[in-house]
Amino acid sequence: MQKKKLVYIWSLRNAAADKAGQDVAYKDGARYMKSVLESLVEALNQTELGQMYSLEKVIYDDDAELAIDREKLKDYGFSYEPGKRWFYPPDLQVQGRPVNELLLAIPSAYRRHGMQAPERVAGKSAFEKHLLDTLLELDADIVVLDGLLIILDELVRPGSLFHRKIVNIHPGVTRLESPYERRGAYATLDALYGARGQKVVNWQTMETVPVKPLYMTGASFHYVDNGIDSGEVIHDVLKTEIDKEDTILELRWNNFNRSLFPALHEGLVKIF
Repeated sequence: MQKKKLVYIWSLRNAAADKAGQDVAYKDGARYMKSVLESLVEALNQTELGQMYSLEKVIYDDDAELAIDREKLKDYGFSYEPGKRWFYPPDLQVQGRPVNELLLAIPSAYRRHGMQAPERVAGKSAFEKHLLDTLLELDADIVVLDGLLIILDELVRPGSLFHRKIVNIHPGVTRLESPYERRGAYATLDALYGARGQKVVNWQTMETVPVKPLYMTGASFHYVDNGIDSGEVIHDVLKTEIDKEDTILELRWNNFNRSLFPALHEGLVKIF
């Protein structure tokens, strides 16, 4: 069986918000917050996924020239440094290769410009062209996004070379017909509020309205389109119970381990 070449793309600043690679407070103790990448590596090393896929590169878009990125990554840095925190064990290997040797920075530098600046549009296009050239050079068969804090445009349009070759793992069910649907950057927090009988209608003011409580959440593995978590769902898992007294990191830990990791691993098997 010929393996498919898999490229993984993430934003380190999103993993930093999850305190990936650290012990986090959990009820009366602590639990290790495993990153999605570390979970994928374990699956490639220990399960049938390793016979299906080879991890070729781990790309991140964080920009060391941006003050906001430096602030969010102050505890980690932009690359592994001995003695500092990192997002997974620094000696982690995947299929016999050090994961740290697969890291590649392609900064989304267009974010240095204002939303309406013409340089931003041109910069976004140049960024996606850089990604495209890299994926072609790697001869990538499938691209997995995890916590990428930007929206792809040209790369995922119908007719593009990587249309329906780029997938996302999202910490919430993305099917609109599901009562548990949670799209967007606040999916986990949205689910936590939902368990408390509230729906946030404005994330800037945190205005809420009362709703019927829902005590479950999950994860979706879906194709990426030009919307926000709106692509066709390949596979989802709804196995995370919510305690309304959970902290955001407790719920994040539960959802990763009970729904998101299984959705990613099982989804990759489905599309092989």
